[in-house]
Parts: sequence; C-alpha cells; structure tokens
Amino acid sequence: MFSTDKQMGYQCFVSFFDLRDSSQIENNEPYMKIPCSDSKITSAVWGPLGEFIIAGHENGELNQFSAKSGEQLSNIKEHTKQINDIQTSRDMTMFITASKDNTAKLFDCTTLEHLKTFRTERPVNSAALSPIFDHVVLGGGQEAMDVTTTSTRIGKFEARFFHLAFEEEFGRVKGHFGPINSVAFHPDGKSYSSGGEDGYVRIHYFDPQYFEFEFEA
Repeated sequence: MFSTDKQMGYQCFVSFFDLRDSSQIENNEPYMKIPCSDSKITSAVWGPLGEFIIAGHENGELNQFSAKSGEQLSNIKEHTKQINDIQTSRDMTMFITASKDNTAKLFDCTTLEHLKTFRTERPVNSAALSPIFDHVVLGGGQEAMDVTTTSTRIGKFEARFFHLAFEEEFGRVKGHFGPINSVAFHPDGKSYSSGGEDGYVRIHYFDPQYFEFEFEA
C-alpha cells in the first residue's frame, strides 16, 4: 500500500497491491485505488492482521480504510495540524502519531480511541514506541526553512523521551544540527536511531542503567 501526493491537478490516491499477483506489479495496476479529495494523506500504516490501513492527513484527520472494499471505517480529528508520522506498537494494538501541532498522540488501533497526549513546544516530525518499556521517543524541531537562522540550542533538535502512561518527559538526547525527521527503536529495545535534516543517521545505544532503572521502577 502507498499513497500519492496531491499536486499538478492530480488528487491524492491510496493504491493497494497484492504481491502474490505479479501482473499487478508488472503492469502497475493495483487491485484497488481510494481517492482522497479532501485532504492528502501524509502518513499511513497497516492495521492489525492487514484488514485495514490507518491514514493520517494534512488537515490532522485520522481515517481507517478497509483493505478489501476501500470503505472508510472510521474517522476522527484529534490533531489541529498535519500528521507527519504514524508508528504502531509491537503488538499492533496501539499507534502513535506525530504532528505539526507540537504534539504526539497515542491511539487504539482498532477503535481509534485517543489514549494519551505528549506535548512539546515545537513541531513533532516523528514518534516511536519502545518495544520493551512504556517509553516514547519524539523527534522534531522547527521548519527546515528557518534552520539556517537559528542556533542548534534554540532550535531544540534533541530527541525527547516520555513515559507512556504518565505523559511526562524524563530525558533528552542531543546530537543533531537540524530538525529530526525520523526516529525508530531497535526491535530489541536496546537502542534507537534518528535521522535528521543535517543528513546524519545517529544510532544511540542505551546505558545499562537505563534497563536497571526501569526494572526497579
């Protein structure tokens, strides 16, 4: 599944391909295309069991679309600005969104119920859920066009860690010289990576104390 941009007179579409059918790939003919005329899709992921997709839009809306019929199953609007990123939890029961409205939010994958909110003072470009702890990492910063006029300290280019349940920030990691565009935890939960506007991908390995503290808590 992938979505296309809305530009030059073409509206946004979500295209679905069945990889078992080679002709769909060779002929570039998806088995289904869903038009999104109101607001283009800026991020999308598969839901549990591949039965539907969860799509985030430029206007802050979230939609569920059936992967069989293309029907819109659910629609909510908890963000006031564009959704930049969506990532699911390891067990696919929850997902987290990152938005230009300076927040990241946690939702139930099936019901789209809004569960938690993580607030910052800058646009959030990416957010990820730890596979082993109740931790969230956020990455972001100001708009790319403003970066050259700002020092690295003022731009707030740190990765920020929040507790999933308490919604409280408990740590920051510096390193990038520009906004962070993407963050991801390693599947074993012992490290995370961040990609920035500065062109660098940074891999951070957690200290042993990180695990000792969490298990004691």
